[in-house]
Amino acid sequence: MARAAFETIFDIIYLSTVITLGIYMLVKAKGKLTYIIFGIMALTLGFGDAFHLVPRAIALCTTGIDDYVEYLGTGKLITSITMTIFYVILYFVWRLRYKVKGYHYITGIVFVLAFARIALCCFPQNEWYIKNPSVEWGIYRNIPFALLGILVIILFMYSSIKHKDKAFYCMGVTIFLSFGFYLPVVIWAQVNEWVGLLMIPKTLAYIWTILIGFVDMIKTQKLEASTVETKKE
Repeated sequence: MARAAFETIFDIIYLSTVITLGIYMLVKAKGKLTYIIFGIMALTLGFGDAFHLVPRAIALCTTGIDDYVEYLGTGKLITSITMTIFYVILYFVWRLRYKVKGYHYITGIVFVLAFARIALCCFPQNEWYIKNPSVEWGIYRNIPFALLGILVIILFMYSSIKHKDKAFYCMGVTIFLSFGFYLPVVIWAQVNEWVGLLMIPKTLAYIWTILIGFVDMIKTQKLEASTVETKKE
């Protein structure tokens, strides 16, 4: 019961934080496309994860996981798709952040990997609606997802170092950590349920990802406001 309470409170805080940050960035972006897209990305993450986390919280706090298998399966499927979209959006954040022109072959790779991931998620062999679904298909559908994540990590790490962008340097780190905590869950969560607790630091890594964009927006706007005031004087 203590674990159920902890998970539920943690998920409420997580979803509330990410969705609030996303809405705030959309409202306060002041027309800056990078921050608008970042806000959309945050909302995609928050609302997408809600499809899985809300039914899970209800299940844990009522009659248990066994009575909500179909709801949880649907939630996992939706979350898998929205998480893929999250990384596609993040890729475009990279292009906007570093004013990338051309390199359309990279965009093609991103879309191919995203399409492959979503297509694999839709196969019935995933067994979304049973309590212990196929581990093999859990691995299959995460191969293009992992490759997409690795590509985005490399792009952010390379560009942030090249442009000496301290604000976004940690972006690659947060993505690396999120995958580092997530992949063991895919492989071993059915063997040992405690492995599932790695989803907590994985979630914190995603919050960190959103905070990077949020903090950068606040700092940029303060700097712009200060520059305007200086010019007036």
